Parts: sequence; C-alpha cells; structure tokens
Amino acid sequence: MDDLNIKQLVMAITHIAEEKNLPEDMVHDIIEQAIAAAWRRDYGTKEQEVRVQLNSNTGTATVYVSKTVVDEVLDEDTEITVEDAKKLKSNAKEEDIVEITHTPTTFGRVAAQTAKQVILQKLREAEREVVLAEYEDKIGTVIVGTVQRVEPRFVRVELGKANGILPLSEQIQGEYYAIGSRIKVFLKDVERGNRGPQLILSRGNTEFIEYLFRQEVPEMENGAVEIKAIARQAGQRTKIAVHSTVPGVDPVGTFVGGHGTRVQAVMNEIGDQEKIDIITFSDDTKTFIANALSPAEIAAIEIDETAKRAVVKVPEDQLSIAIGRGGQNVRLASQLSGYELDIEPANGTEAKATAAPAPKKRKNIEDSLLNAIEENTTKE
Repeated sequence: MDDLNIKQLVMAITHIAEEKNLPEDMVHDIIEQAIAAAWRRDYGTKEQEVRVQLNSNTGTATVYVSKTVVDEVLDEDTEITVEDAKKLKSNAKEEDIVEITHTPTTFGRVAAQTAKQVILQKLREAEREVVLAEYEDKIGTVIVGTVQRVEPRFVRVELGKANGILPLSEQIQGEYYAIGSRIKVFLKDVERGNRGPQLILSRGNTEFIEYLFRQEVPEMENGAVEIKAIARQAGQRTKIAVHSTVPGVDPVGTFVGGHGTRVQAVMNEIGDQEKIDIITFSDDTKTFIANALSPAEIAAIEIDETAKRAVVKVPEDQLSIAIGRGGQNVRLASQLSGYELDIEPANGTEAKATAAPAPKKRKNIEDSLLNAIEENTTKE
C-alpha cells in the first residue's frame, strides 16, 4: 500500500476481527496503536507519548500528543509553555500534562508500512494470547500432540491451535520422536518470556506417570487408593508408593491390575525400557524405607529423624540389589522416602553407598529454554 487510508482501516475492523477470531475491541486497540506508530513516523518522534481514538461511525481518527507544561521549553516534542498550554486548558500550570489534538486522514508510504508492520505483529500476538489463554485451563493435564520438529535441546510439538516445547530435561531418556508421530504430553506450564508465551510440555516428570495411572485406576477417583509419592528417572526406572484407604483393598494389586494389565498400559505409553516398581506406603518410616528399597531384602534400619538420615543394613548377597545399577535403586528409594540412605552390609563393615533425596527442581527449570528457542529462530 502506498498510503494509509484511515477510513478504510476503521471500516475493516469487523472483518479483521471475524477473520482472526478476535474480539472487535482488541482489533480496535491494535488499529489505534498502528495509527499512533504511523503518526510518530510522519509527524512526530519516537519519544512522544501518543494515543489515538478512533470513531467507528465516521471512520476518523483523533491523535492526542501529551506534553508537559514547563516554564521554559527545552524539547518542543514533549514540552509546552504555560502560556500555550492555557490556550488548551485555561487552568494549566507547570508540571501539568496537556494533550494536543491532530486529525490526520492519510499517511505517507513509509508511515503506512510502519502501521502495517505494527498491525501484523500485534494481531499475531493477540491471536497467540487468545489461544494460550485456552490452554492455561489445561495446565496439569495430558494432551495429545504431533511431533513437528526435533532439535538438539528440545522437540517442538503441534497441539492443534498452538505449539509447545518439550525440553531435553523433560523428555524420556532414550525415547525417539519421529516427525509426524502423535504423542501424549503433560502440559506443565505456560511461560511468558521476552519472546512471548510458550507452552512447556513434559513426558519425563512424575506428574505424567501419575496422570497415566489415574486413567487406568478408576479406584483413584473415589479415593479408595492413592499415590503417596513418586520417584522417577525417566526412561530407566520409576518407584511409586501407593496406599489404600479401604480395609481389605490391596493397593499394589489395584495399581498392577489383573495379569498386570494396568501397569502394562502405562508402560506401553512411556516405553518398556522404563521399569516401574509399585510399593506399599507405610506411616512407619522403617517399613516404608524397606519397601522403597524393594526388591532388596533388608536386615535392619537405624533412623536419625533429626538429620533425616537412615543407615540400612542388608545381607552381603543383597548389597548390589539394594544399591542398584549406578546407585539407581538407593537413589530413587531416597527420593521416595525423603531420607538420606546409607547402605551397609549387615556385618557392619564400611558403607557401600549413600543416597540423598534429590533436591527439588527450581520452579523455573527452563531458564535456558528461551535462549534455545532464540538460537534456533535466528538460524531459520
């Protein structure tokens, strides 16, 4: 477009709103911002405070430029003398703010381009915000998406109206994501950063496991059984402590299901390479720690409640089982129980392994996410 016809722009508001599925008043505000940008480009400066008021009935725009009332004008773009200000507002005095009105009808080519860029950018932002507002209600649930692109540090997932990011730290270790494949993802958060809002997804967190079990174990809905704690090393092993509130109901059997059907359904989603241990929760700390270290047999446990630490003595032939490959079993048991666990042979020789509960992840675990997106965007 060579120039910007305000009347045509105002008349197009309803059409734009319908086409973009946005509220009319939102599009109205965007057009006002665009005209303000165009006015600054043709007649003012970037520093000026400019607002625009559209009249939808007449198709006209009134531009208001704010100026500070001063005794001596040093910057004509932002300041006005008391004498001149009183022509606009009879009781104007120093430090007041007055507005000077203008009624432009068209703008030149460069200003028109500026307005067009503002409109396109703001419409994109508005569309994104409206879509993401819908997804905020879905935080904490599992949704189905399509793998759109695989990057070294994250996977981009299409979720219908919006796209989400599955960071490396939230992926299942060793899982392959084929472009075009449909996957279930846990909607962890909607982050708002410098590059706008972003849907943060996860398949590697404990909440994903809990949600999957909730789909398979209807007894969780009526409170007959519950998950007390989960410790997970995604792609390798998960330990779940379960509890029954109904006498006579076996919580472990309820979660495993007949012939293991329920736990198998969860494993089908996360991959057979991840082992799931379902153990019985107990209010008795020693019993709970012993259960958490399953399948190892425990000889004795000494608890230090103050230090939240426990020395666990196991038979010699159970040491490797209690510790697990790479210390995995004792580490997950420690996370599950909340106690730092020292594994020692039952004969009392030196400790073979120590595991502390994993520190809680920082709330904003995706500090590097926006940088990763930035890097990849600049490459495109």
